[in-house]
Amino acid sequence: MGERGQLDLRVKGFLNRLIANYKEMVLTVVALAWPTIVEQALQTVVQYADTAMVGRIGKQASAAVGLTSTMGWLVNAPMFAMGIGVLACISRALGAKDYERARTASAQALYLTVALGAALGVATLAISPFLPVWLGAEPEIRRDAAVYFAIVCAPMLFRASSIIFGSVLRAASDMKTPMLVGLLTNGINVVLNFFLIYESRTMNLGPVNIPVWGAGLGVAGAAIATAVAHIAGGSLMLVGVLRNPLVSFKGRKLKLDKPVMGQCVRVGFPVALERMGACLGQVVFTSLVTSLGTVALAAHSLAITAEQAFYIPGYGMQSAAATLAGNALGEGDQKKLNHMARTMIVITVLLMTLTGGLLFAFPEFMMRIFSSDPAVIEMGASALRIVAVSEPLFGLLIILEGVFNGVGDTRVPFVYSIITMWGVRILGSFLCVSVFHLGLNQVWLCMVGDNVMRALLLAERFWSGRWKKRLNFQQKAA
Repeated sequence: MGERGQLDLRVKGFLNRLIANYKEMVLTVVALAWPTIVEQALQTVVQYADTAMVGRIGKQASAAVGLTSTMGWLVNAPMFAMGIGVLACISRALGAKDYERARTASAQALYLTVALGAALGVATLAISPFLPVWLGAEPEIRRDAAVYFAIVCAPMLFRASSIIFGSVLRAASDMKTPMLVGLLTNGINVVLNFFLIYESRTMNLGPVNIPVWGAGLGVAGAAIATAVAHIAGGSLMLVGVLRNPLVSFKGRKLKLDKPVMGQCVRVGFPVALERMGACLGQVVFTSLVTSLGTVALAAHSLAITAEQAFYIPGYGMQSAAATLAGNALGEGDQKKLNHMARTMIVITVLLMTLTGGLLFAFPEFMMRIFSSDPAVIEMGASALRIVAVSEPLFGLLIILEGVFNGVGDTRVPFVYSIITMWGVRILGSFLCVSVFHLGLNQVWLCMVGDNVMRALLLAERFWSGRWKKRLNFQQKAA
């Protein structure tokens, strides 16, 4: 065989190995990501149903619920952050096959759940009467907004359990249990909405008239349904952890392990600051939108809800990225980490290019799901077209966040988030609304600018490789 033939064989062999490696990685990613994507999709469907049911009451009800949603993100931020800290610790321990440390970290999650659930529950109930006024809500929606926020925050301990123990299970590559818990709790939410929001009425199924009981509680009914779903979700997620042999602390003597807790907090604390800073920014952002009037606030809130369906693939992939990144760090395999991250970036950007195209093409259809008000539909559809263009870069942002969270590199991303949120989104929106007296479209351009700038900063950091210097495998080949 000549040199040309030998070269061809070597090239074919290389290509076959490359395809095999990528096929294996893609299959691994899909196996981990699909339950989370389904879970996210179910949550979005329920959010859609919840918002549409409330929206049928009127635009004031939509505005009342939407007003406090950003504050809900702020409340969730410390719990999600500590969940990321626990996930990074457990996934790294499992990658290193240190099962004792993984179970110890799971036990620390119980302490975090109780502490955060109790503290945040008391704080949110205390501020609920005053929150709508602080956010600049118009008088006619303040009472409903305060009642809704108080009720959904009352079972905060269970919400903390659902979020933090869900992260424990995902760290153990158990994505199916959170999916099944989500399916059940979302079902509870929708069914209770059906009976608690509306008055008793008669449903017509062809020639048959069926009387349906209803509590007629309106916005408060939607809040009660959500609260009951939180209680069920938190309880079931704890049961799921206790039944998982990799992370169960059942039968163990529970005690505070300072080194393990310290690792969880060191990773989670910058994430908590980042999310709280971002969510405080969202609260300020919403207050700026509120100053544009009830129609603009309703359009903004409903458009935010409508957009959620189109980044489901990204957040499904993010959980898998965090778990696999932590595993790779535990194994000390830098090449595996690089291969995984690049594969997931390509997949997610392609998926969110597709979903962004769909959002750009059908924004009016999405808005009509939640409202029949022509002004709300028109204003919200225009905002959705603006954000649709940025979906691919948002996908890049989501995956890079997952990778950095998984390896515990959370400090610099925190700084980036604060800079772009306050320097681009908030400052830009303030200038648009208060100085130049522009409308909702210009405010959403500022929101898109925040996401795009943060994606570019994280991408530059990832490809520069500077972040690897503090990790245990920096001496290995890329």
